[in-house]
Amino acid sequence: MLNDAIDLHTHTVHSDGSETPASLVARAAARGARAVAITDHDTVSGLDEGRAAAARCGIEFIDGIEISAEYASGTMHILGYCIDHGSPALHTQLHALKAARDSRNPRIAERLQELGVDVNYAEVAGLAGNEIVGRPHFARLMIDKGYVESIQDAFNRYLGKGAPAYVEKERLSPADSIALIHDAGGVAVLAHPYQLRLSNMEAAEEVVAELAGLGLDGIEAIYSRHSEAERTAYAEMAARLGLLVTGGSDYHGTYKPDLDLVDGKGDLRVPYALLERVKNRGAEWARRRTIPDGAAVAVQE
Repeated sequence: MLNDAIDLHTHTVHSDGSETPASLVARAAARGARAVAITDHDTVSGLDEGRAAAARCGIEFIDGIEISAEYASGTMHILGYCIDHGSPALHTQLHALKAARDSRNPRIAERLQELGVDVNYAEVAGLAGNEIVGRPHFARLMIDKGYVESIQDAFNRYLGKGAPAYVEKERLSPADSIALIHDAGGVAVLAHPYQLRLSNMEAAEEVVAELAGLGLDGIEAIYSRHSEAERTAYAEMAARLGLLVTGGSDYHGTYKPDLDLVDGKGDLRVPYALLERVKNRGAEWARRRTIPDGAAVAVQE
């Protein structure tokens, strides 16, 4: 029997997860999820398979994406929910981001080789097996070859921001990320805000308030790696700024083995009521991106 829990942050083999969309959805259903979103990085290629699997499993499916945004201090990702994944503008931009990623990845391989790490980019692409190749795929190959002990070890020593094999990638601005999601009729939510790497909640609230001014719809307060105090603080921040609260595990399968679907590290619970609010906001954006004759228009706030 399904319970009231949902998971709005998951990744498949179409970006940097280890499971197919169908197997991920089946696992979510087996773990009692009432609804699940697939939010692969900069791609929507797994959504049709995920939606079909959800129909077979009898759980609700949310079309999602996770977009990397420019941010100097740490990492900023914007989640998009209830998107029209057939949006021409979305596909055009995702194609451009993929081209930039395809240019970046061989440079990571070159840097690793300069550091004495025998990693061939063709091997990495073969391991990924799909259109999106990411740093976790490099890390997995480095584990297989005995250069590092874990994904985190690979990021700490070689692949993370500031590490010797790190290569910056092209990102959209926060404003463009939010606008792209809205243009696709979706709801824009700041993912895992602890990764902004700010010194305190006051500084974080200043950044989130700026994003709210750009049209941000919500904050992922209920997140696997947030402490209970952080979850409460981010939820209270959302209330002060008039933003939605969402949550999810950030499940990547074997690439983040300490995080499971639905309950994260074991203490995560995202109630279905939060999804109802997201869907209501998504319906508003879907209405506002069309005019009576059905022609698409830009959404402005």
